[in-house]
Amino acid sequence: MASVMTLDFLIIALIVVATPGTGMIYTVAAGLTRGAKASLVAAFGCTLGIVPHMIAAITGLAALLHTSALLFDAVKYAGVAYLLWMAWATWQDRGSLSLTGKGPHRGTALQVTTEAIIINLLNPKLSIFFFAFLPQFVAADAPDALAQMLAMSGVFMAMTLGVFALYGLFAAYVRDHVLSRPRVLMWLRRSFAAAFVALGAKLAVAER
Repeated sequence: MASVMTLDFLIIALIVVATPGTGMIYTVAAGLTRGAKASLVAAFGCTLGIVPHMIAAITGLAALLHTSALLFDAVKYAGVAYLLWMAWATWQDRGSLSLTGKGPHRGTALQVTTEAIIINLLNPKLSIFFFAFLPQFVAADAPDALAQMLAMSGVFMAMTLGVFALYGLFAAYVRDHVLSRPRVLMWLRRSFAAAFVALGAKLAVAER
């Protein structure tokens, strides 16, 4: 039974990680705008952004987030505001998506990492996901329940890093083809901006 549950966990976790979302879009954008190294940095940052949610779920803080409408809404709307800012900055960018200039996905590795962390950090649904997801695969009376949840969280984070890195590296691989086509650049810029708006709207209407 344990092996079946482990397989179920791996399959569900992979589906969740591979499903396009805010972190994936940011990582792909980083790969297209700044190249392979930036995409890996973004994937790493998005993975780090999972840690607070994981800790919250394991320590029970996610239950408070789930039951407190004020706290949930505060985190949620902070995330919405940040996504809208990302959309505005991306839409306003009129550069050639080079390594210099203003706008999201530009700047040092630390800046890219910070943006990636914030994107995942300001998503309260991640805490709720961990809170509802992990207990399904760990018996409440298991003596090593904490160790099991930490191990599964580690696997989930490893999957996130690996899948996001693949997305980002593929984006970096086609980067040169994109940069040589102004119309494609404009379409991508607007698409990323629209995607951030759509994800912000989705987060805004999310319920506890």
